[in-house]
Amino acid sequence: MTKNRPYRFIISGGGTGGHIYPALAVANEIKAREKDAEILFVGAKGKMEMTKVPEAGYPIKGLWISGLQRRVTIDNLYFPFKVISSFLSAKKILKSFKPDAVVGFGGYASGPIMMAANSKNLPAMIQEQNSYAGLTNKKLGTKAAKICVAYDGMERYFPKEKIKLTGNPVRSDILSLADKRIMAFEHFNLHPDKPCLLILGGSLGARTINNSVIAGLPKVIHGGVQLIWQTGKLYYQEMKASANNLVLSNIRILEFIKEIDLAYAAADVVISRAGALSISELCLVGKPVIFVPSPNVAEDHQTKNALALTEKNAAVLVKDSDAVDSMIPKALELLQDEDRRKILSDKIKTLGKPKATEDIVNELMELVG
Repeated sequence: MTKNRPYRFIISGGGTGGHIYPALAVANEIKAREKDAEILFVGAKGKMEMTKVPEAGYPIKGLWISGLQRRVTIDNLYFPFKVISSFLSAKKILKSFKPDAVVGFGGYASGPIMMAANSKNLPAMIQEQNSYAGLTNKKLGTKAAKICVAYDGMERYFPKEKIKLTGNPVRSDILSLADKRIMAFEHFNLHPDKPCLLILGGSLGARTINNSVIAGLPKVIHGGVQLIWQTGKLYYQEMKASANNLVLSNIRILEFIKEIDLAYAAADVVISRAGALSISELCLVGKPVIFVPSPNVAEDHQTKNALALTEKNAAVLVKDSDAVDSMIPKALELLQDEDRRKILSDKIKTLGKPKATEDIVNELMELVG
């Protein structure tokens, strides 16, 4: 289709890295193909997308929206007003920006703009990262033109004829790590000849994982193991204070790891929650992984995510309830077992979908002609 102006896309979603980073990966792929394309992000005021998206070089507009809490709170009383206010603001954004299509990546931040797009009959596409569809995406799925998913069986939540199995988009910088190992150890000021354990609890953090690290730190130090530890924003100060009385020359405690490709490159073993984005990335990274699924998610879908890998001998699973006692010991055991690490690494690589981002953008460009 011949256009007399560059393509314009609105991309929405946020609240956690699991929604933001896939959205940024798709934005980058669009720009790689259509350098003149104009992309506007829409997120929730006060949430991490309002800083992460501008850092990546894209403009963003924030809406006054938040999730509906499961308990009675003042925020819940404001919720209907937030929805109405955000929907009206979203309609103004659409009128001003005039996008060719709108893409939603889930989370409450994407709800108002996607609803506004539907009300104006604009082409709309959804990307659902999880095996258990989120509330926002389930509600919007009936009117979206296409729904890109990462798991089989998603017709439980969406019209079958709209579903496209693409996998989850990931950051392109993690696709080639082999030549980054030396650079990674220099970046984190660690030794390339000593084993390295990477701990990830998500962008906001995971209390069980963090407490399990504190419980196991003496064993990590005694074993001569280096540690790159992302505590998450919510727990950074507390964890740093808890670890303060230990010898930490081989430990790097970080609130958030921006250079995640270098962290992956340095790691011999990774400990992670089992969110959809984490699993998609780790399948492509190909490092041995210990998953500690969060029990605080709908339908316990993180455990289901992790079991899909452990049943193929592609990862190790530690229950959240067992983590304080066994997470670090299992990691140290794995660091000493080179054969087991190789099996896990080889198996998890076979499950990756390296072309997910390209396939999603292919679907989007087909949608706009």
